[in-house]
Amino acid sequence: MRELLEQIKLNPEESFFIGIFQDHIDKNAWHYHQEFELSFITEGSGKRIVGDSIESFHPGDLIFIGPRLPHVWFPEDSNRRQHSGRTLESVYMLFNHDVLPEGLMNLPEFYNVRKAVGLSERGIRITGETLNDVSSIMLQLPYMDRMKRLMFLYEIMDLIGRSSSFSYLASSDYVKTKFDSTHNRIHRIHEYLMKNYMQKIDLDQVAEIVHMAPASLCRFFKSSTGLTVFEYLNKIKISYACQLLLNTELNIMDVSFDCGFNNLSHFNKQFIKFMGKTPSQFRKLRETQRTLVGTE
Repeated sequence: MRELLEQIKLNPEESFFIGIFQDHIDKNAWHYHQEFELSFITEGSGKRIVGDSIESFHPGDLIFIGPRLPHVWFPEDSNRRQHSGRTLESVYMLFNHDVLPEGLMNLPEFYNVRKAVGLSERGIRITGETLNDVSSIMLQLPYMDRMKRLMFLYEIMDLIGRSSSFSYLASSDYVKTKFDSTHNRIHRIHEYLMKNYMQKIDLDQVAEIVHMAPASLCRFFKSSTGLTVFEYLNKIKISYACQLLLNTELNIMDVSFDCGFNNLSHFNKQFIKFMGKTPSQFRKLRETQRTLVGTE
């Protein structure tokens, strides 16, 4: 499974796009585009994959993604029962480097805009006061005239660049190797596992994706990553489990199943292998963090 290049046509009278997405994302494809994307979720929840990051998304999420960074949103089944019938509603912006020309970006006033561009390479989830400030502007943008939209685009970028209230999505290692042709086969395997980690993985299917015999695939993958295909798959699952343990109230059993493990004992064993502690011990980190924040 490879990501698709999405071609986006901007209105010839405008230098960037601002719109409201109200539709189903059941058939949304793993894709990337040449534009920056800033999305504010107003309705819907599910799983979001950006690069090698797997997280849940909910209303109120604000995501900033740079050009050529693959991403996809998957809805939860419960979304189908919403009165609107939609699985996702969002206000989003798409813009390319045409609105950020080099001469403009070199101005000292655009220092924070340059920082925002750098942050987008890995993709970020924006939180705190910056989330409130940026989303407030975004909700007004569809109803502004073109010149005001452009001025507020620069203000939004400045706010993002000034902010320290964000978390990275894709890992730095993923971004480094993303467009290295020597890693093309590994990348294709990675994307397949990321999208299908909750399903039963068939080694023959994985091998077919990269046009290799299963035995050759195993040797190639192990020599390239230091892990077997299934060790790498478990690493992806454990990464997502960490997100659930730190950010949800799901019990350990539910976390295990939600990450694609059908056996709690196997989940615990794999978690200890990769994280050096049990899921329960790891979750206690969240309580520690809350206590530290409360005493500041």
